[in-house]
Amino acid sequence: MGKIVAVEYVTLDGVFENPAFSQPYFNDELSGWQDANLREADALLLGRKTYEGFAAVWPGMEEATGHFGVKMNSMPKHVATTTLTQPEWNATFLQGDVADAVRELKAGPQSLLINGSADLVNYLTRHNLIDEYRVMVYPVVQGEGRKLWDEGTKIALTLTGTWQTKTGVDVVTYVPA
Repeated sequence: MGKIVAVEYVTLDGVFENPAFSQPYFNDELSGWQDANLREADALLLGRKTYEGFAAVWPGMEEATGHFGVKMNSMPKHVATTTLTQPEWNATFLQGDVADAVRELKAGPQSLLINGSADLVNYLTRHNLIDEYRVMVYPVVQGEGRKLWDEGTKIALTLTGTWQTKTGVDVVTYVPA
């Protein structure tokens, strides 16, 4: 059975959008950790907005990012969208009910990685489809902006790992309780 892992950037006050806040704190430790997350995944599972953002930049990043960019560009992407019609960048669009389509993907052997995609993460959380949450909590308070968790999204979690980078980012791993 497949596994779905969500990897997210958030501020101390839970803001998710526009992760430019992460740049001053991003270092070799986080780069290596993100590389390991990508290497263990067989495919990406993305919401439309994240897919469009990634597809706009990653195809031109292989030279700068080496094997990470090659893997990012070559791996399959499963995208939750109701508006896009022409898949590009090695993508397929989920058909029908998203929860049912993801259950079908999860029934296979592949490991799926979600980056960003807050709407999708909230939806899949409400359907108990995410197996692990890996969250980078940055020592920044934004004071405003979209939070990772939508109002009404509820889940009990069990902490399974934590470590802190030299730049003060707390990396926490949770599984559903």
